[in-house]
Amino acid sequence: MDKRTARLLCLMVALLALALALPAGAAGRPVRLLSIEGPVTPAMVSYFERGISTAEREEAEALIIQLNTPGGQADLMLEIVQAFRAARVPVVIYVAPRGAQAASAGTIIALAAHAAAMAPETVIGAASPVGLAGEDLGETMQRKAMEDLKATVRGLAERRGEEVVALSEAMVEEAKAVHAGEALEVGLIDVVADDITDLLEQLDGLAVEVAGEDLVLHTKGSRVLELPLNPMERLMHTVVNPTVITVLMAIGVQAILIELSSPGGWAAGFVGVVCLALGLYGMGVLPVNWLGLGLVAVAFVLFVLDIKAPTHGALTGAGIVTLVAGFLILFNYPGSPEFARVSVPTVVGIALMTGAFFAFVLAKVLRAQKRQPVTGMEALIGATAEVRAPLTPIGSVFLHGERWRAVSEDGSHIPAGARVRVIGADGFRLQVRPVDNQR
Repeated sequence: MDKRTARLLCLMVALLALALALPAGAAGRPVRLLSIEGPVTPAMVSYFERGISTAEREEAEALIIQLNTPGGQADLMLEIVQAFRAARVPVVIYVAPRGAQAASAGTIIALAAHAAAMAPETVIGAASPVGLAGEDLGETMQRKAMEDLKATVRGLAERRGEEVVALSEAMVEEAKAVHAGEALEVGLIDVVADDITDLLEQLDGLAVEVAGEDLVLHTKGSRVLELPLNPMERLMHTVVNPTVITVLMAIGVQAILIELSSPGGWAAGFVGVVCLALGLYGMGVLPVNWLGLGLVAVAFVLFVLDIKAPTHGALTGAGIVTLVAGFLILFNYPGSPEFARVSVPTVVGIALMTGAFFAFVLAKVLRAQKRQPVTGMEALIGATAEVRAPLTPIGSVFLHGERWRAVSEDGSHIPAGARVRVIGADGFRLQVRPVDNQR
C-alpha cells in the first residue's frame, strides 16, 4: 500500500469517527423555537402563523412554542387552533418556565398542538367561557358557549383517550385545573421537561399525526433556532396590558391638550394621537368596562374646565378622584380576569401625576392673568420717565427710547431732568407725578 492510499484511508477513518461522535440528529433538520407570554392577542396569532410558515419553509423537524398565558378571547384562540391543525410541521406547545400556566384559552391551544409538554410546577386548565368583558354570561348564553367549547375540546382531546376527554370537559364546565404531573398522568400532555434540551431528548421518537400523516420526531441533539417577536408584534403584544393602557391614555390626552393649547407644532399632537390609538387598541383586545372609559373622559373634562375657568384647583381635585374611579372601573370591575386588572397604587400614582400636570398648567394660567400687560399704553403705567421739556404743567418726557407728551398730575411745575412716574394716560399724553411724591 503506497503512502497516498494510506493517507486517504486515514482521512476516511477520521471522518467516520467524527460522524459517529456527533450527537444523533445534529446533522439533521433544525427545530424552530418561539417564546411568548401574556394574554392571547392578535399579535400572538400573527407570531404563531409566522412561526409555522418559517418552520414549513425550512422543513424543520418541529416547531416548539414556549407558552405562558392566562387566556384571552375565544375568536383569537380559534384562529390559533385552526393554524395548528392546518400546519404541515409538528407543533409542540411547551408550558414554561416553572410557575407558568396555560389557562382558559391557553388550555385549548395546548390541546390543539400535535404534542404538548409542561415544565414542573406549571398549571393547565380553568377554561370556562366568560363574556367579552370578563363577566359571567346569562344562563342561555353560558350553556351555548360552554357546549360549543366542550365540543371543541372533545374533538381535540379524543386522540388522547376518554380520560383526557373527561378532564378537558371538566376544565370547561367546572373550571378544573391540574398541575404538570397530573396532566402527564392522565395523558393530557406527552412530556414533563425541565428545559428545552430535556424536552428535545424526551420528544425524540414520539409519534405524532400531522396533516393526516403519521410522523416520528427525531429531535435529540437538534439545532434550536429561535424566532423572536418582530418589533411590530412586540409593540402590539406589549400594549395589551392594563397598566400600559392606563399610562398611554393619560399621556395621550395630556399631549393632545398641549397641542390644542399651543397650536402650530406637531410633536405633541402626534405623540398624543399615537398614544391614544395604541391605548384604544389595547382596550379593544382586553375585556374592559366602558363605563370606566366614560369616567376617564369626564375627569379630563374637569381638568380642562379648571384651566379655562379657574376654580383654584377644586375641579382638578374632583378630576383626580374621577380619574381613579374611571381606571379602576375600566379594568378592576367584579368578574374581570386577573390578567386584565391594574394595581390600585398604579392607578392612584398615574392619577396624581396627571392631576399634578394640570395643576402646573393651572398655576401658569393664573400667573399669566395677574401679570402686568407688556404691550400698548397699559404697559407704560407705573414706568419711570425723565423730564426733557419742563412740565408747566405740559411738557415732554423720555420713556423707553421715545419722547412722550406729558402733563403733571396736579398741574405743578416739574423741571427738566426730574424723574417722574407714569400714573395714567389720556390718548397719547401721559399723566405723571414726581417720583419723590409717590405714595
